[in-house]
Amino acid sequence: MEYIGATGIPIRLDDVPIEDDIDFHFLLGFAIDSDQSGNPQNGKFSPYWASPLTPSSIADMKASHPNVKVLASLSGWSIDTCQNLIISKELTLIMKDSPEEILVQLTLLKNHSVISVATIAPFYSTAKPYLELFKAYGGVIDFVNYQFYTDKVKTPKGYLESFRFWATQFDKNKLLPSYEVKGRGIQGDAFFDALSLLERNGSFEINGIMIFSADASSSNDYYYEKKSQQYLLNSASG
Repeated sequence: MEYIGATGIPIRLDDVPIEDDIDFHFLLGFAIDSDQSGNPQNGKFSPYWASPLTPSSIADMKASHPNVKVLASLSGWSIDTCQNLIISKELTLIMKDSPEEILVQLTLLKNHSVISVATIAPFYSTAKPYLELFKAYGGVIDFVNYQFYTDKVKTPKGYLESFRFWATQFDKNKLLPSYEVKGRGIQGDAFFDALSLLERNGSFEINGIMIFSADASSSNDYYYEKKSQQYLLNSASG
């Protein structure tokens, strides 16, 4: 999984190299519940991702790469991150008293096959409400993109300890390791050392990887996207 389009760089979906044997999810960042002046819009979300990420570009990408899904990330860091949910189509949801209402709506949408994928992206300071929602609606959530880079662990051993803890809080089979390109937390190839440690010493199966973001990777020829996909392919074949 990879966030794309959140920083204003004119990035395109087909800029990112994609292996045919990988289930690749783009996360469009972000659909925001506010206007350009920051005024709340009462649950009416508007897309603020990069302009090249159009419906036609999504259709072209899915036609050339059937293994790709394109999801819309709601809210992100800009409003209340406890409301950050990922869905497979751009939708307008009516927000009521709490983010729980979104999960109620998503449950209905998944039950009626309107959407196919839903994920949450908690981090350390929003973990508690996410855990409460996960306990109640874990069946509708496909992946937990915990933002491990916000824990600011710098070493593979520290990453293992953090992952081991959050795996006891969320479903370990839905929890994805995450990496922020040119950002916080573990950096460089130490991240892949951490993945190996998760499998070797932690006995965790790596079911996917979440990267933030393609925008940052555009300046280094998408090194982490290429290596992450190769890692997953090698892990699956091994």
